[in-house]
Amino acid sequence: MRLLFAVQKQLVKIESPLQEGGKLKLMLWQMAGNASEFAESQTPKRACLRIPTGHVVVNSKWRNSIFVSVLQGATITYEENLGYLDFQPASQIGIVYATEADLECQASLKRKLVKLRKANEVQVVVLAEKTALSSQYYPALQKFVAMELGFQITPVPSQREAAGLVSQIVHSESEFDNNPFRKKRKSKNLDEALLSTVQSIPKLGGVKACKLLENFNSLQTINEASPEELASVVGKSSAQNIRQFLDTNIHPSWR
Repeated sequence: MRLLFAVQKQLVKIESPLQEGGKLKLMLWQMAGNASEFAESQTPKRACLRIPTGHVVVNSKWRNSIFVSVLQGATITYEENLGYLDFQPASQIGIVYATEADLECQASLKRKLVKLRKANEVQVVVLAEKTALSSQYYPALQKFVAMELGFQITPVPSQREAAGLVSQIVHSESEFDNNPFRKKRKSKNLDEALLSTVQSIPKLGGVKACKLLENFNSLQTINEASPEELASVVGKSSAQNIRQFLDTNIHPSWR
């Protein structure tokens, strides 16, 4: 108690300009020995960029990399303010490159991807470095990226192949409809009340709830679907959760 009182007494002496900024919060985290966790909790700001056709914006940390040295057919612009993105070949497409090390230890990568999902500023494509060493970790990342976040994920063996894919995106931007990395928006509008109801199913996020309604259209149709049919849309684990929830809570007249 005396130590806590002493710390509080010292903080009172800090001038108001320091209190108004983020320095006070950083000081408190440093005193607790959690400065690195504080830094990781802050989502980097990224510029809203309009990418001209034939150009790709590259995060400055990739300067002098193999990726840059073999990238062809695109004008490169380096940018320090891309946040968690590594490359941006189009205004609405952002690319995250997952290295072998990222695949082996996925916690940090997953946190970054979740923050990109929440920001919802660009359509995210993950290029995952799937090699002989990292291939065993790829399925888990693929499931998380595609099923939990709704992002696209493509395996690449090295930076050279990744550069080839980025070049493909840059070129195909001139033919918008032919770009395989752009998702075709569904014209069908989902009923907000129904979507909210489906999202109330435990352990089912917004992405999977939308997929369910896009495939089954109504709660009754979802209830009538077999576990295998549900699994083909949201995965086996989520299908089991959905089935258990519906069997417990659905109105008897629908059974």
